Amino acid sequence: MKKIHRVLALLMAALMAIGLMTTAFAETTIDASKKASLSIYKYDITKASADGVWDAESYVSTGLHDNAVVDKLSKYAIQGVEFTYIRVADVTMNNEVVDGQRQVGVLYGFDSSDRSNAVLSAIGLTAADAHKTEGGVNYYTSDTLNNKLAAALAANATSAKNALETAVKNGGVAMTETDATGHTSASGLEQGLYLVVETRVPENVTSTCNPFFVSLPMTTVDGSEWLYDLTVYPKNQTGNPNLEKTVRESKSSTGKNNGSLTDITDGYAHTATASVGDIVDYQIISTLPTITSKASSLSEYTYVDTLSKGIKYNKNDVVIEFFRDSACTDKIATWGEDSAKFTVTYDDTANSMTIRMTETGLAEINESESVYTDSVKRGYSDCTMRITYAATLTADAQMGDTDNPNEVELTWKRTNTTYYDTLKDCCHVYTYGIDVLKQFSDGKGSVQNVKFLLHNDTDDVYVVADLKDGVYYAKGIAAKKADATTFVPNSSGHIIVKGLEDDAYSLTEIATDKGYVLLKEAVKIVITTKENGACEKCGAKLLTASATVNGKEVTMTDGNAIVPLTVINNPGFDLPKTGGYGTWMFTIGGVALLGAAAFIVVKSRKHKSEQ
Repeated sequence: MKKIHRVLALLMAALMAIGLMTTAFAETTIDASKKASLSIYKYDITKASADGVWDAESYVSTGLHDNAVVDKLSKYAIQGVEFTYIRVADVTMNNEVVDGQRQVGVLYGFDSSDRSNAVLSAIGLTAADAHKTEGGVNYYTSDTLNNKLAAALAANATSAKNALETAVKNGGVAMTETDATGHTSASGLEQGLYLVVETRVPENVTSTCNPFFVSLPMTTVDGSEWLYDLTVYPKNQTGNPNLEKTVRESKSSTGKNNGSLTDITDGYAHTATASVGDIVDYQIISTLPTITSKASSLSEYTYVDTLSKGIKYNKNDVVIEFFRDSACTDKIATWGEDSAKFTVTYDDTANSMTIRMTETGLAEINESESVYTDSVKRGYSDCTMRITYAATLTADAQMGDTDNPNEVELTWKRTNTTYYDTLKDCCHVYTYGIDVLKQFSDGKGSVQNVKFLLHNDTDDVYVVADLKDGVYYAKGIAAKKADATTFVPNSSGHIIVKGLEDDAYSLTEIATDKGYVLLKEAVKIVITTKENGACEKCGAKLLTASATVNGKEVTMTDGNAIVPLTVINNPGFDLPKTGGYGTWMFTIGGVALLGAAAFIVVKSRKHKSEQ
C-alpha cells in the first residue's frame, strides 16, 4: 500500500515458474535423473534505464542465457552481491482430465516441515489455496504461488521480505558473490522449487531485489521443452524505505479496541470508523533503508503528516520507537519529544505535523552499534521505525462514504545522492449519523415536549452530544443514563445526530406530549460497513455503509452518511394527576363505587327476605 514517487527500479525478470496446465509438451515428463543449475546476473538497471540503454517494460524473461542482454548491460554489472537460495518444494507432473480433455502440467508440493510452513505463512498461503492435497502434502500451482508472493510484497513489503529472508537463512545456501561481470551461479541442484533472496550487497550499492521463486526445471516460453539450466536477471528494487500509515479507534474512547500499542496489529488498519469526540490512534511504520557505509548514510529523514479538516492533533504526544523486526517486538530504542533527536512542528492552517530527525537523531540512526556486530550493515539499517500519536475526531468530519483521508509523506536523502526521494501513504476514517423525524398520528402534538436517549448497544454506553444550529454532534460517551444527552426534536420535528460510528444503537423515547402514548419499545438502528473499491493513493480497501431500522433495510442519505427514520406517537388515555378535572374524575369514580356497594347490599337484603 505504498506509492514510490521516484521510481529507481525497473523490471528485468518476473518470478520464474510455469503455469499450471499446458495442453502439450515436446517432452511430456520431467527427466528426474537430471540435475539443474541456476545463473544470476546482477546489473544496475536504475543507471542503465536512466542512460536510455535499457527498457525493462519491453523485456521478457525466458529463463535462457541471453547474450544480447549481457552485451548491452556489461558496463552496468554489480560486483559483490550475495544471493541465498533454499529448496522449498518438490516439482511433480500432474495429469488431469478437464472438460473431457487430458491436460498435463506441473504442481509444487509443500510438506509440513518448518521450512515449508515459514515460506507459505510469509506469503499468506494456506491449505485451502492448494490445488490438491495428497499424503499430507499440499500441491500448489505456480500461478497461485506467484500471485500470493506478489500480493504479499505489495501489501506489506517489509513484513514479507523479512519473513522470507528469515526462512531462507534457516538452511539456505549462499551463492558466491557476483563477479566483475555481475554473474554468480550454482550447479548440481536437485530439481524442485527454490526461493532466492538477495542477502548482501556491497557498500556502494543502495538497491536490492525482491525475493523470487525459481522452478527447476521450467518450460520454455512456448512450452516445447524443459529447461534444467536457468539464467535469471532479477528485478532491481531501490534501497528506499517502506512507509505505511494506519489508524484505529483508541481503546480509551469506547473500549472496542482493548489492545496495547505493544502489539502493532491490534486494531490498526488503513480504515477505521469513529464517533465525533473519539480519540483515534495513528501509527506510521517505516523500514529504514540499508546503511552500509558513511556514503549510504541518511542525511535527511522527515515526515509531513496531514490530517483531514475534521480531525485535530492531540499535540505533544509523538513517540518514535525502533525495532529489529517488522513485527515491532524486539525494541532497540524509544525517543520522546524531549530527546532532542527529532523535532515536531505544527501548521494549524494546513492541519499538518512535521517530524524531522535532528543531526543527533540521524547520527544514532547511521552509526549506532546496538544492532549489528558485522562490518556490512551500520546503525539502524533495515530496522523498523514506528511513530505513534493521537488525534480527535471533530464535528467538521466528513460523513458516510465520503471519508476523512489522512496522508503522510516521507522525504529522505542519502549522503551519496544529490536528490531527495519521497514516499506517501494514507489511511481513512469514517463516521455516520441519524435523522429522526418525530410525528403524531393526528398531527396535533408538540414535538418540543418529546425526549429521547441514544444508547450505543455495541459498546454499552450512552451517546453524549452538543447541540449546534439545530444539529447534535456526538462528542463522547456516558456509562450512566443520568449523564446521557437528552435529544429533543427541532421545530420541524427532526433530531439530527452526526458523528456516530458503525455500531448498533437503541433510540428510546422517555417523554412525549400530553395525551400521547410513549413508544413501548426502543427503535433499533444498526449501521454496518463493508469494503468497496480501493484508494488510488494507498491501495486500501475503502468502505461503504448500509443500515437497518428495527431489522428492516433503509436507504441511507447524503452518500450513505445518514440513517433516516420516522417515529410516530398515537393519542391515548392520559389520567391527570392534579387539578379540578382529576378531582371530578375521582369523585365520579367514588360515587359509582358507592352505588355499586349499595346495590349489592340491597340485593343481598332482598334475597334474604325472599328466603
